[in-house]
Amino acid sequence: MVKETYLHDKHVALGAKMVDFAGWHMPVQYSSIIEEHKTVRNAVGLFDVSHMGEVFVSGKDATTFLNKVVPQDIEKLGYEKAVYCQLPNKNGGLIDDLIIYKLGIEYYLVICNASRIDEDLNWLVRNKRGMNVKIDNQSHNYSLLAIQGPKAIDLVRKMGYNIPDQKSFTIKPAIIEGIKLLASRTGYTGEDGFELLVENEYSEFLWDKILEEGQEYGIKPIGLGARDTLRLEAALHLYGNDLDETTTPIEAGLSWSVPKDKQADYNGKEIIMSQIANGVSKKLVGLEMLDRNIARHGYEIYFNGEKVGHITSGCVSPSTGKNIALAYVKNMKEICTGATVQVMIREKLHDAQIVKRPFIEKRNKVK
Repeated sequence: MVKETYLHDKHVALGAKMVDFAGWHMPVQYSSIIEEHKTVRNAVGLFDVSHMGEVFVSGKDATTFLNKVVPQDIEKLGYEKAVYCQLPNKNGGLIDDLIIYKLGIEYYLVICNASRIDEDLNWLVRNKRGMNVKIDNQSHNYSLLAIQGPKAIDLVRKMGYNIPDQKSFTIKPAIIEGIKLLASRTGYTGEDGFELLVENEYSEFLWDKILEEGQEYGIKPIGLGARDTLRLEAALHLYGNDLDETTTPIEAGLSWSVPKDKQADYNGKEIIMSQIANGVSKKLVGLEMLDRNIARHGYEIYFNGEKVGHITSGCVSPSTGKNIALAYVKNMKEICTGATVQVMIREKLHDAQIVKRPFIEKRNKVK
């Protein structure tokens, strides 16, 4: 049975095109993907991301436990701060990528991908043996609304959000339109914005009020189609495309997120540290097609006549008009920024250039 978020009927009433995504019936677009994409880049958009998982971790060993299951150093995570994490298996491959928020002493919120909630919970439970830890999956009781775009801050302030100077990657208890919720300054678009975690019973009222109050800022509801093009322009990974259980964070270009000085052991640490020291056999790169063809997930990549990798994500960038992609390629020094490779599209090779990531300037950091 396909699941529905608490806001499902709102999307249907707005005329959204609905699709099955990770076991959920979700809006892929309300108008056009390009129009919705540009709304987020230039103004503000509203997303229902309630299919994401919300797992609360508590107990006297909560910090020690989380430190055991992610490469990031949770002991250094400050109160009301967030950190982007991965959940590696014993071989360093990724079961999921996460955001972990510290809500209190030995009290954390873990946000996981909709398609991986069951796998994450199974892995977390298996790794808590002998520890005083409570793992509480509350995904079914909460809705998650994302307000994203350069005018997001103006909109939430208009609606009563009264926290001065909230920084990026922090979470605060807040009151918006009289509703108590958790407001994190995070997102998946490359723009500034907020993700509002609210109890289901208030989500429909909040959704309607955000769209109503946001009219003066040009707000629109945004579907999964534009969410994907926005995150790809910002070179943000999508689990199942750019990340999986056979890929380590170092191969995925996420070494910036893996501390080199963390003392505590964690799953896959030996392999991950070895890759940092000795290099990897494959690497994630950004590509721009040099003709009008679009590189799609799974397409093969060639260099000097040799197959060297495959596309993981690709689209036409609504912001630049260029055909962009992420890809894994063999880690050869000749395959570097500025190099030309070929992508096999409908049994013909088409030139693409390796370019720096992200594909647009990200504007999500508020210090």
